[in-house]
Amino acid sequence: MDSGAQSPRPAGKTGTPGRPAADDGTLDGPAADTGTSDRPAADISASDGPTASTGTPGRPATDGADGGALGIGRRIRGLREERGISLSALARAAGVGKATLSGLENGTRNPTLETLWAITAELGVPLAMAVGTPPPVDADGSGRTEGVPVVHGTAVEGTLLQVFEDEKVTYELYRLVIRAGTTQVSPAHHEGVTEHVTVFAGTLSAGPAGAPLRAGPGEHVSWRSDVPHAYTVLGDQDVHASLLIRYPRR
Repeated sequence: MDSGAQSPRPAGKTGTPGRPAADDGTLDGPAADTGTSDRPAADISASDGPTASTGTPGRPATDGADGGALGIGRRIRGLREERGISLSALARAAGVGKATLSGLENGTRNPTLETLWAITAELGVPLAMAVGTPPPVDADGSGRTEGVPVVHGTAVEGTLLQVFEDEKVTYELYRLVIRAGTTQVSPAHHEGVTEHVTVFAGTLSAGPAGAPLRAGPGEHVSWRSDVPHAYTVLGDQDVHASLLIRYPRR
C-alpha cells in the first residue's frame, strides 16, 4: 500500500492530455460515452449541453448558492477579463471549443467538471474561484445545510467544505463520494498543485494516470496533480473520502 506516497513528477507537462478530445466547438459532448446508462460519461451535469434539454434533465455542474450555470459563467468571464485573455485564446489553451466556452460564460451551457478543471487550470486559479465558496461556518461551529457547493463528475461527487487562504497557497477541502464501478479522469491542474486523499470507506485507486496509488479505509495518498490523473473505485463498495487540494498561487 502506497500510503502517503508521492509519485515522481514527469519531466514536463504536455499541455492538453486528459482533456475532452471532442470539445472542439462543433461537438459539445465527450468523445465517447463510457459511463452508466443513466448518467453522462464525462459529466456530472449535462455534458456541456444547453441548460434546457428535450430529454432527461441533466444535473448542473454544481449545486449551492449561485453555483449554477449563470454564476459559474459570470465568474469565469470575470477571471478571464481580469487577465486580459480573449475568449478564443482561453478556449484554445484549455482545449475546449469556443462555442462551448461562450455558452458557458453566458450561462446557456452546463459545464462538465472536466471542462471546469481545464479552464481553471489555464486561468491558474482554484476550482472554487469558478464554482463559488461555501458560506462561513457559524460561530458555534454548527453544520451548514444551504449554499454549500457540490460538484458532480463522471464518478465523483464532491462537497466543498471550506477554502483556506495562506500567504502563497490556497487550500480546498472536499468531502468525496466516488461510485463503485466507475473511473474519473481529470486533466492536469496548473503547475505545483497537489491532491491529498484520506479514505474512510471502500478502496480507492487514485493518482497520476500512469502510476496510481491505492488506499483503503484509514489510509492516505497524495500526488502532484499537474498531470492527468484518475480516480477508480476498487471493488463493489462506494468510496467515502476527504480530499484536500493545495494550489500554490501563480
